[in-house]
Amino acid sequence: MLSYAMKKNLLLAISIAFLSCNKNAPESLSIGVWRAELQLNDANVLPFNFEVTSNQSLKIFNAEEIILVDEIIYKNDSIYIQMPVFEGYIAGKLSPNKIEGSFIKESLDRVVPFEAKLSKEPRFKIKKVESNHEITGNWEAIFSEGVEEDEYVAKGIFNQKGQNVTGTFRTTTGDYRYLEGVIDGDQLMLSTFDGSHAFLFKATLKDNTMHGQFYSGSHWEEPFVAKRNEAYELPNENELTFLKAGYDALEFTFPNASGEMISLSDAQFKNKVVVVQIMGTWCPNCLDESKFYSEYYNENKNKNLAFVALAFEYAKSEALAFKSIKRLKERIGIDYPILLAQFGTSNKLKAQEKLPMLNQVLSYPTSVFIDKTGKVRKIHTGFNGPATGEKYTAFKKEFKSFISALQSE
Repeated sequence: MLSYAMKKNLLLAISIAFLSCNKNAPESLSIGVWRAELQLNDANVLPFNFEVTSNQSLKIFNAEEIILVDEIIYKNDSIYIQMPVFEGYIAGKLSPNKIEGSFIKESLDRVVPFEAKLSKEPRFKIKKVESNHEITGNWEAIFSEGVEEDEYVAKGIFNQKGQNVTGTFRTTTGDYRYLEGVIDGDQLMLSTFDGSHAFLFKATLKDNTMHGQFYSGSHWEEPFVAKRNEAYELPNENELTFLKAGYDALEFTFPNASGEMISLSDAQFKNKVVVVQIMGTWCPNCLDESKFYSEYYNENKNKNLAFVALAFEYAKSEALAFKSIKRLKERIGIDYPILLAQFGTSNKLKAQEKLPMLNQVLSYPTSVFIDKTGKVRKIHTGFNGPATGEKYTAFKKEFKSFISALQSE
């Protein structure tokens, strides 16, 4: 039997050979519901479901989230499925009812074995008929407890119906988006796949406590512990990032896609309320935030309001980084400028070197709110996306109120 490493190398070779000169007649994906698995390691697979609606489109499902994929290429007996917005793609060998290949992120040199079959089987296959556990509500969680520099806190927010569970984990840097899964006996299993991140959570439930493991693709895993705590709240997102002593303003000069160097002191930002978005095109939380910001900007851009995004990209070249920026802008319909602050790494310490006036770059995204006089009035770390439910609604209300107050000054 092939080991996980051998399988990974084999599938990489299959992906590289995607455009080979195989003379077999091209196949097309069969219409209907499919069940997919990402092989994270020898013992764990990450399942998700998608529906093929035509030979050129499919929908990926994560709880309430539906991701439309409409870039599918067939070549002989192979298939290439490009994820929307993000650079990740699936490449593999195709029969009408099966795909065998890899999920690939080239800039990070990551390859995860992938398999999908035409099947109405559920995301997770339940072995036990019943469960005595009910996890609906809030949970206080710690990831990598006791591991210096890796430990962080989180808030689990879950909704259970029967044995089915949806929800997310919120952290100080954002949320883990739409998680979907089941409780099978005393085992909790949750997953999500959004074209960028592939997350799997597995935990054992006992006496209102979870002891589990979190897997991010095939490159990272860490333990977590969570206890039910309805009153638990994370640290205030508006107090985590701030201007260091000796600085009284945010300053930067970065290029746009045309090679123009753009600064916050430019005329386009003068006498306006400015929202500076620190982000990356590879970041799902940034995508959620960008959708909201883009919609808000398009409705309010004639009201002394400006947005500008600073992209920190792990793409290996400037050209590839701007290609990702262009793709994001076109897919989401972003009209405000996105500048390239960094490429070749998304390291947060490197990001802070580009913005030395900040005490830290803790999260992608981070938003800096600047009033008409150029004064930084607030810095919001992370983003509570639509998967967080009430927190997302509260954020939007707070955002609109704060911007309106700055505009009226």
